[in-house]
Amino acid sequence: MTTLTPDQLAVIEANPYKADFPLLAQNPQITFLDSAATAQRPAAVLDAERRFYETMNANPLRGLYRLSVEATQSIADAREHIARFIGAFDEAGQPQGNAIVFTRNASEALNLLARTLPQVVDLGPGDEVVISIMEHHSNLIPWQQVCAATGAKLVYLRLADDFSIPKSELANKIGPRTKLVSVTQVSNVLGVQNDVAAIAARAHEVGALCFVDGAQSVPHIKVDVRALGCDFLAFSAHKLGGPMGIGVLWGRPELLDAMPPFLVGGEMIDSVTETDAVWSSVPQKFEAGTQDAAGSFATDAALTYLETQGMEALESRERLLAVYLCEQLQSRGYITVIGPAEPDRHIGAVSFDVRNIHPHDVASILDMSNVCIRAGHHCAQPLLTYLGWHSTCRASVAFYNDKADIDRLMEGLDMVWGIFNGRN
Repeated sequence: MTTLTPDQLAVIEANPYKADFPLLAQNPQITFLDSAATAQRPAAVLDAERRFYETMNANPLRGLYRLSVEATQSIADAREHIARFIGAFDEAGQPQGNAIVFTRNASEALNLLARTLPQVVDLGPGDEVVISIMEHHSNLIPWQQVCAATGAKLVYLRLADDFSIPKSELANKIGPRTKLVSVTQVSNVLGVQNDVAAIAARAHEVGALCFVDGAQSVPHIKVDVRALGCDFLAFSAHKLGGPMGIGVLWGRPELLDAMPPFLVGGEMIDSVTETDAVWSSVPQKFEAGTQDAAGSFATDAALTYLETQGMEALESRERLLAVYLCEQLQSRGYITVIGPAEPDRHIGAVSFDVRNIHPHDVASILDMSNVCIRAGHHCAQPLLTYLGWHSTCRASVAFYNDKADIDRLMEGLDMVWGIFNGRN
């Protein structure tokens, strides 16, 4: 049973997208339901990365010859496109391309902030860093390390029974001792969307800075950093169809200017003497060494692909898929959905438990039917411990999925249940 209307079901039964993704098109037997971990890549992205190496392969920033100039320009173009994509515009309405810092992934962006921001805000004993209990390890461990090194206290925002962060937590936990607040916009385990605008507003009310982990939100919903009111946002290209090994950090330009470099070496310097060095301006200050120019070029292509399909249409489709997925899981008495009971509150990911069957066994048996899901703690052990779980299964959808993918998952889960309960 489902609450989706016939017209809505027809939307997710049709699939005009799989043909654009070579791995899915060439392997129709594969049911890929692990996009929260990494997305599949459309041919346009694969072609773009190859095209870079075939047509403009040169070290960016360093050369004055045509190939190097074109490689350098491709990076600048990608920065500007990313800024537009996340709503990072200055007061004159121009995209803040120079406020886009390329990293290896969102985890590196978080480490960059954790290593440099404490110096800007003079974090020390008696100060507090606030995160939520639902954070991915990448947005938890760096702050643990910072607090251990500075003597600051790490404070957790806890969840209400409906898996939201209540306003009372913001009022009680974000206070005069808070210097930094770092939260995910969408949980990679629960699929819930946090009210980042309210969190950022509370942080600024007490004079704190607010960072947003957009790894699970930027690929699935429209993100506007101005509307969110945050000071920093990071995400990884590979979760939105771009290449692995490249991430993005956006920050308010005045804060990026005030932050010291994270890594040092070539390209991030303006001048060097035997005893000293002067750093380049942002963003080069944070990009030591040769940059992944092909990766940024392919990320640019990934954004173009998403925009060509229409982000609103993709978001609407993914919400229908998530509702159908959640409702089908809830329809099985042997399955417990971990997260909001309301299917429409799940963005992309739905975690669940199959009664008395270890998630690793579930995932391994499903793989025998070419159904790909995640099993484990999902790099969120404190959250699972807080909720009373050691490990869970997780199925996550993207717009290239369809109703048949979810139906095959349910057939596989019925088979798993039958194997362990003597019905097959």
